[in-house]
Amino acid sequence: MRNELLAIRKLLLIIIVPFILYLLNVLSMIFIPFVFALFASLVFMPMMRWLMKKGVPNFVGIILVVIIISGGLKGAYEVVQLSGQEISNANEDFYDKFDSRLNDVVSPIVDLMGIEPAEGETDLHAFLNNEKVSENLFGNVGSGLNFARKFVSMLLMTIFFTILLLAGSMNIQKVMELLIFKQRFASVKTFRQIEKDIFKFIVVKFLLSLFTGVGFSLACYAFDVSFPIFWGLFAFLINFVQMIGSVISVVVLTAFALVELNLTGTLAFFILVITGVQVLFGGILEPILMGKSFSINTVTVLFMLALWGFIWGIPGLILSIPITALVKKIMEQFPGSAVYAKIMS
Repeated sequence: MRNELLAIRKLLLIIIVPFILYLLNVLSMIFIPFVFALFASLVFMPMMRWLMKKGVPNFVGIILVVIIISGGLKGAYEVVQLSGQEISNANEDFYDKFDSRLNDVVSPIVDLMGIEPAEGETDLHAFLNNEKVSENLFGNVGSGLNFARKFVSMLLMTIFFTILLLAGSMNIQKVMELLIFKQRFASVKTFRQIEKDIFKFIVVKFLLSLFTGVGFSLACYAFDVSFPIFWGLFAFLINFVQMIGSVISVVVLTAFALVELNLTGTLAFFILVITGVQVLFGGILEPILMGKSFSINTVTVLFMLALWGFIWGIPGLILSIPITALVKKIMEQFPGSAVYAKIMS
């Protein structure tokens, strides 16, 4: 009888898990902001508890959180604005050089596609004017605008959910107690550990991504590579995608640097510097500062990146590691699932 019950539970699990993942995908406009808000609230929770111990009313703490978030958004807007001004103020020589180098890159593609440039037309212009290429390149403007609209909507919903969670509209610890642990002591202990680990991960990841972005900007300034603020911002943002983000930032900036530095020792040294920045902050300091907070092996990280990236796209890539750490921490509390948590370590 017991074996039959175990078999039924496993069968139900096999059916329920794909269904839950399907719902997470279909209702992504709700779940993505909520999960972001959940982790954001865990960051502010220690501060809220400290204020409550000092006798400060809860609404004052909420106002303080709103001020901090507003200040962060204002700072982000200023950096993006500076980056945009930097690109718009680039001189004509750069664009001519960039156009020439792109023309060299596109020429083999034009020959392969059988595109015949008109008289006086460059290979690059012939490539862009091709009907199929134009349809693929410029036909996605609507998709870009739709992405921007979704981003703003999710950002506002994330802020709204964060305020609700901090205001106590949903007690996550109580939810864990009722649905998972059934015991108050176990739920409180696990919740505090999760809160501590997630707080540490987010703070460390933010600071190391910030230093990585500053390092990229300084490298661009030192080697006279255009748009240093933009590349610093790009490195900062893409670094939140675990493992593959650091590779993307180095590869993309290297490809761009080819336009200005050419195939010389200077280019090689520049690549060495930006790679060294990523290795220092991502490969050395991050594991040291994280310690044993997560202890998730590389195979699990890659699998979760693929899974959550497939379900939620870019937000899924960013959230994959915190979600995995949350699930792993809960699995460690039960004898039946602890072995799977160890496999993930």
